[in-house]
Amino acid sequence: MVGVIGAILLIAFVIVEAKSASPMLPLSLFRSRAFAGANLLTLFLYTALGAMMFFLPLNLIQVQGYTTTQAGAALLPFIALMFSLSRWAGGLIQRYGHKLPLIIGPAIASAGFVLFARPGIGGSYWTTVFPAVMVLGFGMTVCVAPLTTTVMTSVSQDRAGIASGINNAVSRVAGLLAVAIFGLVLYDVFSAALDQRLATAQVSAEVRQQIEAQKPKLAAIETKDATARDAIHESFIDGYRVVLLICAGLAIASSASAALLIPRDTG
Repeated sequence: MVGVIGAILLIAFVIVEAKSASPMLPLSLFRSRAFAGANLLTLFLYTALGAMMFFLPLNLIQVQGYTTTQAGAALLPFIALMFSLSRWAGGLIQRYGHKLPLIIGPAIASAGFVLFARPGIGGSYWTTVFPAVMVLGFGMTVCVAPLTTTVMTSVSQDRAGIASGINNAVSRVAGLLAVAIFGLVLYDVFSAALDQRLATAQVSAEVRQQIEAQKPKLAAIETKDATARDAIHESFIDGYRVVLLICAGLAIASSASAALLIPRDTG
């Protein structure tokens, strides 16, 4: 019901803005193919990134046994890579233009999402999480600076501030969509996988009832039954993998939006 109300309000907002003499969101900006393409890329890529940022800590803490500090530190190489290569990434625009990095960067990020989906339960951080963090970080580094520049230069100079604000809003909306939509996806896969595993495992009816009541907690379900606990963790990994593979598809979609919509002479 809340989603329906939100959709109605969003449509109403667009209608009001289209008729307003001084709109908060000038829809005419989206007549620029470069601007529309950059925001579509942002929506796809940052939805995928938001999902990974939300569900990776759950996996590390609830399934892999990391402490909260260790889970937070797991993404530090991502930040360090983007910081150390920011000057180099800015130079890509002068050397190759805007379009090529916006095609290649998300494609590399897609490989990073696939690497996040690869590990199961256990294993060293350096062989499971670290490679995915580095590949995703490099892909994001390649495309972030060209994306910002494309947004700012795809409209007239007097509207550059509005264009930047819209793009930032799109990235924030993408993060909200990631949690709302992928939360449902992960729960559905997790629930179905867990039901199947418990049906074939030697688990008492009482334990099954306890687990059923706690299903919204996902891998944080509390039980003393070791067999049930293994089934819970494995089922969470099933859902987690589906989410990360969809994220990889969204990254490819963002790369395709750059290829189709952003002209070579942007900026």
